[in-house]
Amino acid sequence: MVQSLTEQLDSIRMGITMCFSEVVLSTGILLMLLGGLLFRKKPSTFPLLAFLIILSSLLFFIVQAQQFDVPVKLFNGMLRSDDFSTYLKILFDIAGVLTLAMSWRNQKNHPSEFYALVLAVLLGAHLLVMSMNMLMVFISLELISISSYVLAGFAFTRKGAEGSLKYFLFGSVASAVMVYGFSILYGMTGTLDFSSSVFVEQLLARNSPLVLMAGLLATVGFLFKISAVPMHPWAPDVYEAAPMPVIAFFSVVPKLAGIGVLTKFLLALSLFGQSVYDWQMIIGVVAILTLTVGNFSALLQKNPKRLMAYSSIAQSGFLLVGVVAFMPQGVQFMLFYATVYLIMNFLVFISLQYFESKGIKSIEEFSGTGVQFIWSSVFLLIGMVALTGLPPTGGFTGKLFVFSSLWEAYQLSEKPVLLWLLVFGLLNTVVSLFYYLRIPYYAFIKSGDSQERQNFLTPENLLSLVLVILILALFFLPGMLMGWINKITFVL
Repeated sequence: MVQSLTEQLDSIRMGITMCFSEVVLSTGILLMLLGGLLFRKKPSTFPLLAFLIILSSLLFFIVQAQQFDVPVKLFNGMLRSDDFSTYLKILFDIAGVLTLAMSWRNQKNHPSEFYALVLAVLLGAHLLVMSMNMLMVFISLELISISSYVLAGFAFTRKGAEGSLKYFLFGSVASAVMVYGFSILYGMTGTLDFSSSVFVEQLLARNSPLVLMAGLLATVGFLFKISAVPMHPWAPDVYEAAPMPVIAFFSVVPKLAGIGVLTKFLLALSLFGQSVYDWQMIIGVVAILTLTVGNFSALLQKNPKRLMAYSSIAQSGFLLVGVVAFMPQGVQFMLFYATVYLIMNFLVFISLQYFESKGIKSIEEFSGTGVQFIWSSVFLLIGMVALTGLPPTGGFTGKLFVFSSLWEAYQLSEKPVLLWLLVFGLLNTVVSLFYYLRIPYYAFIKSGDSQERQNFLTPENLLSLVLVILILALFFLPGMLMGWINKITFVL
């Protein structure tokens, strides 16, 4: 049915209203670039402006929370507003605020461009988790990727430029492969809307291996964005070369955005359980490989940034476990773990940034820091324990929830791959203990030479203390968060 001009204008007006957060971020990018021309000599202006922009985006979700209970298609189905995407967007904005806190005092080179790029990544992440159209998915991913390529080189060093170039080359190949997969799917279905009934019906009518090939090619871009095997080799070099706030940002926002859209896209590819190809098994194998490669590679690292790069790869495997369950409860537990992952990852990176400012850039150089910088070392220890998944931290609760959903999925389907994923996940949790606790081992067991003493009331310590309280609260009182997450309905 053809809409009248008035109906189309009303639809666009409603879309802009529901996308107020994205409009704010878009406006903020323009203001940031304009401010770079007018207030170049006042660098302190830019983080404050960026903070107000992200805060405005967050306040919109809080004030208009009731509007996201029912899914609403926007701009002729290109985007969809629902509580699943809204929750992830709140996580993105919180990660943006934490990134600003880490870079507030340290980002001296081209601050307006830096914060404009951070806002651009946030905008791309917002649009990506709302996307229901393959073209919109590609555009959103490219907005995230191109901004990330530039941010990766913001250390302005030779190694930073090399890492940024590797990231760009690898990402360009991944994007090309993904869009080729999208083009094949479009050719077979005649629609770009992967949530439509036409998409499902056309793929059901075809049992050709081309469907499997197109699906695998299309998922390449998502696996690249979440740094899952086999699209992970870029991560260690980029993490080692980029500034600490940037890699903390990379480890959370693009990863969670990729996980969010991958969850929806896999449900469409599986044709709601009617596909002749077992996508649950395919992603289960990817999760097993991601867990194993990430954890065992991390054992060999001597640089804390590279260690955290492989940790990020392994954590992608744990996030994929919630996706593999293919159950509403699995998705909800994945959201809980994503929240915990954001908090504990930023806690570790904030502590590592403090130690880096003291000239500590290798794991062995942490010797004796447990005495010299006791509070930062304790906070780093808690973050590492949480990433391992040990009590009394929210990391334990998150992994317990994710594995319980996987076990429930196995009992319902009795697929061997789910049992193997559960076994490998538990074994890899044990393996991770040996590298996550290496830095605390050097800090508290080994003795160091430096006599420098820590200033207890540093901004890093105060921010870390808040994150530690949240991590402990999510262990003792997980119902506070799960009560909210349980209200989220995941539908395609």
